[in-house]
Amino acid sequence: MKIKIRKIDYLPARQVTFSKRRRGIFKKAGELSILCESEVAVIIFSQTGKLFDFSSSSTKDVIARYNSHIGGEKSDQPTIHQLQLEKENNIRLRKELEDKSCKLRQMKGVDLEDLDLDELQKLEKLVEASLGRVIQTKEEKIMSEVMALEKKGAELIEANNQLSHRMVMYPRGDIGPEAILELENLNNIGEESVTSESTTNVTTCSNSSLSLEDDCSDILSLKLG
Repeated sequence: MKIKIRKIDYLPARQVTFSKRRRGIFKKAGELSILCESEVAVIIFSQTGKLFDFSSSSTKDVIARYNSHIGGEKSDQPTIHQLQLEKENNIRLRKELEDKSCKLRQMKGVDLEDLDLDELQKLEKLVEASLGRVIQTKEEKIMSEVMALEKKGAELIEANNQLSHRMVMYPRGDIGPEAILELENLNNIGEESVTSESTTNVTTCSNSSLSLEDDCSDILSLKLG
């Protein structure tokens, strides 16, 4: 037989029942959250006005989420908590941007008045390290271009030797139209290589490309009899 649910008139019994039922409700809410992976919050005010609450995450977050879903539809308006978080995030990002901009200006030699001696020494070391990396990268680029020119020169020399060998095989300098065409192509390749590549690197790589220029000049001096 079910007990009829009604107000307990005896105050001590009412307080004991409130305490037991409250703990039972909180326990069931926790089990529901774990079993169903749901977000649960329970708020209870006693007869004397004392607050008791339970939440699987944060009671304030659950209330804010509830307020955004009033009427059964998700509201497009952000909650106060969301606005506060967004404001704090914007302040943090603005501060980081200002710090990065200040450091960039200081690396360019601007706004150095507020730095003390230790900070200036650290900035000097940072600039020197950056300059070293720039110089190293530049030297690697120069060496790469020099090697490419040397490879192109070796290919042209090999092609020139092959054509010279074929010309020897023709009696009394009587070369055919195919050999003439090949010699003209060789001259064109040599001229394009020298004008397009060596002119851009001769200033920085003069010592490394002297032998290459001599080879290319020999090739270009080859003329048809």
